[in-house]
Amino acid sequence: MYDILNQDIKYLPGVGPRRKEILSKELGINTFGDLLEYYPYKYVDRSKIYQISELTGDMPFVQIKGQILSFEEFDMGPRRKRVVAHMTDGTGVVDLVWFSKAQYVTRDYKVNTEYIVFGKPTVYNYRYQFAHPDMEKAADVKLSEMGMQPYYVTTEKMKTMGLTSRAIERLTKNLVESISTPLPETLPPFITNRLRLVARDTALRHIHYPKTLQDVQHAQLRLKFEELFYVQLNILRYASDHRRKYRGYVFEHVGALFNGFYHNNLPFPLTEAQKRVMREIRADMGSGRQMNRLLQGDVGSGKTLVALMSMLIALDNGYQACIMAPTEILAEQHLTTIRDFLQNMDIRVELLTGIVKGKRREAILQGLADGSVQILVGTHAVIEDWVQFRNLGMVVIDEQHRFGVAQRAKLWGKSQNPPHILVMTATPIPRTLAMTIYGDLDVSIIDELPPGRKPVVTLHKYDNQTTSLYQGIRQQINEGRQVYIVFPLIKESEKSDLKNLEEGYAALLEVFPEFRLSKVHGKMKSKEKEAEMQRFVSGETQILVATTVIEVGVNVPNASVMVILDAQRFGLSQLHQLRGRVGRGADQSYCILVTTPQLSTETRKRIDIMCDTNDGFRIAEADLKLRGPGDLEGTQQSGMAFDLKIADIARDGQIVQMARDEAQKIIDDDPTCQKQEYKMLWDRLRELRKTNINWAAIS
Repeated sequence: MYDILNQDIKYLPGVGPRRKEILSKELGINTFGDLLEYYPYKYVDRSKIYQISELTGDMPFVQIKGQILSFEEFDMGPRRKRVVAHMTDGTGVVDLVWFSKAQYVTRDYKVNTEYIVFGKPTVYNYRYQFAHPDMEKAADVKLSEMGMQPYYVTTEKMKTMGLTSRAIERLTKNLVESISTPLPETLPPFITNRLRLVARDTALRHIHYPKTLQDVQHAQLRLKFEELFYVQLNILRYASDHRRKYRGYVFEHVGALFNGFYHNNLPFPLTEAQKRVMREIRADMGSGRQMNRLLQGDVGSGKTLVALMSMLIALDNGYQACIMAPTEILAEQHLTTIRDFLQNMDIRVELLTGIVKGKRREAILQGLADGSVQILVGTHAVIEDWVQFRNLGMVVIDEQHRFGVAQRAKLWGKSQNPPHILVMTATPIPRTLAMTIYGDLDVSIIDELPPGRKPVVTLHKYDNQTTSLYQGIRQQINEGRQVYIVFPLIKESEKSDLKNLEEGYAALLEVFPEFRLSKVHGKMKSKEKEAEMQRFVSGETQILVATTVIEVGVNVPNASVMVILDAQRFGLSQLHQLRGRVGRGADQSYCILVTTPQLSTETRKRIDIMCDTNDGFRIAEADLKLRGPGDLEGTQQSGMAFDLKIADIARDGQIVQMARDEAQKIIDDDPTCQKQEYKMLWDRLRELRKTNINWAAIS
């Protein structure tokens, strides 16, 4: 059976070499099996016939049955005609319209013959019409066999080759009908029986040719579960192997440094969420297994403080710690924050980035090698081969999605045992997504802000209301605050966006002649950009005009207003990250979303969500539902490609959890993948890993 599924698609009747080339390039369909796993995206019920008198203008695709009364032809220019057929079923009359291939219409369809017509009804000249409908002779159709008609996504290139949704449907039907023996099962009976899943053969036949909506639902559940189950099984197998192979350093001792900091230097009492996360981290570090933990928390929730206290545990046990940040600006801010926290404590903290050179760099490298540098703050420069630690025991990685898997793996070579890893992100990740992207990491969440922080007030203004906007900005600056104004440079290559920024900056200079402005965008040289940023950080300038380069890593507690121009061009996650740049001090802060008055329904939803809540997790869930997982910032670089053919992480959360639970049972019972009763599962997993899907898990 696998031989049939592996057969080249060009040998399927109706395909051939040219269509095979298009199917391969456009959809990645190369074999019979690939076509079988190219699933419909929607279905239309073809079992019901509507009367013409029942039609309304807002109906989706429907079927009617009637006879053609007459044809009319209308000239539409040289060698072009519009053909209209008038049809009745006794309850009313509709027009069937063709704008192309008109010469075939009167040849193929006859007056006084009964047809079943399928299409979308629209109203034209007070009469219902169907443009280019599907038509079949009523005598040739058995309604009881029509069932639900599948619809497949196709591209323009495919359509030029005649590969429409209907053509894909016919090809798939030919393939399914040619397979006379049941397709092989890929899940054992103890799973399918317990979860009441239909057989794989049934699911694959019904997903393409269901008779009822229930057929569709049962087939989708089976195929979604299987897809997600093998993703979770692979992630959990990897995590299980990792935990068995790599012993972590045992940090049992919580000593003078941690306790001295906790009792004397802690700037404010820890929140309950911070205490809970610290307990989880301490348990990991004392367990004897290597910690791999993801720390999620909104901007300003106190992740850096938790990371520092975790690093102090490593220091108390005689080990070094390191924190990696994606940019030099963020690294420098971490250094400042950590040194402020550790005032009057005898701990050597150093910075290593691309701009640290000469004797200073040599001294730091020597200090790392002999152990006198206890905490290193740096960018990706930290993972270069020439950076050697004496005994690295703990690594904190900030904004995880900015580092590739290979870069992070190099850290492991810096120590005899792999160091404990704490990954921090201020991009809240919905639970179902975290289980899939970061499936081998334990997840900790800081879900409350420190006392005294006021939630940012988010307002929506139209771009014709700038007078009141500028008044508000002027008032805030006169009270001693600073302001961000962000332009939507979505791609660095978009010259029009850069022009908008330059023109906008010039206009703002005229609007605010009494204030000093800085300007930052990604096309600037690194030193120039950092100098401008520094002017704003120091308070020399009151307004920072920027693109999204400020999204991560700028900490200016005095900045109280974030203005986002053309906010309709940003995703929810990005808007939330930008808003996180303000509200970092004790003063009330504001985020102003400026848009055009004409907004799509989806954009208006995004803006409304931003105005309604500051909860990053609610926003992330909404973003996932609106945009899908592949678009969320960071997921594409995270090390696990979403090559899901039918499951949807956003909408199938319950199935993700069900798949996770089942996979965990298997791993718990057979951690070394040796038991005969699970042989089918391990064989199938090996087979899937040979495909072009990137099954690499995060670590």
